[in-house]
Formats: sequence, structure tokens, C-alpha cells
Amino acid sequence: MSTGSVPRRRIPVPEGHAALLTWARTAAEDPEAAAALPRSTRAMAVRFSLEELATRVPGNSVEVRVPPFGVCQCVPGPRHTRGTPPNVLETDASTWLALATGLTDWEQARAAGKVSVSGVRADVSAHLPLVRP
Repeated sequence: MSTGSVPRRRIPVPEGHAALLTWARTAAEDPEAAAALPRSTRAMAVRFSLEELATRVPGNSVEVRVPPFGVCQCVPGPRHTRGTPPNVLETDASTWLALATGLTDWEQARAAGKVSVSGVRADVSAHLPLVRP
């Protein structure tokens, strides 16, 4: 059983952190304005937060999907190699960013049907939020 290696960063930390905080501060004041931020800002915020999660909780047993912007594997445990992973979390960009920044919590997102999880390891709520604005 491998814990996985720490992923290589593709987004420089200062730039990714700035995009994530820009989204969070905007969303805290006006969620509609956050959805209207440039696609590049939203994409960078999602991709950076996925990289951050994978860096903090390295592994290959859970796949976190935030279409259309990104995906990461995280959480130590059995490595998945073929087909659909047994432990998957999938959500939209706004919900993921709200979870990553603490603007919403796991139970609220699950109760609203905004987070889809499968598998016993897919609950990553213990590792969220990643930052607080």
C-alpha cells in the first residue's frame, strides 16, 4: 500500500493563493459576482485548491473531480489503477471553492445535493477548509 507521492505543483503558490482568495472574498460579499469572475481566475482557484489538497493529503485512494476545471487524487490507501475509482468526490466549481475556503461546510453541501460521493474514503471533510478568507 503506497501513500503516494506529493504532486508536482503546476500553479505557483502565490498566484494560486491569490486567485483562491479573490474568489473567496468576492463570494463572501456576492456569490453571483464570484460566478462572474473571469474563467481564468475561477479555473486557477480550483486547480490550485486541488493541488493544495493533494499536497496536504497525498495518496491515490480518492479522486476529487471538479469539472470542467480539474481533478486530483489524494488520501492514503489502496491505489486505484483501472476503470472508475471506487472512492470519488465530484462537485461543481462554486461548491468546491466554497468548501475549500470554508464559506460552506461539508454537511450543508451534501444536504443540498451539491456533492456526490462514492466509496468509504471519499469524505474529505476532515481536510477542509484549505484556507479561510
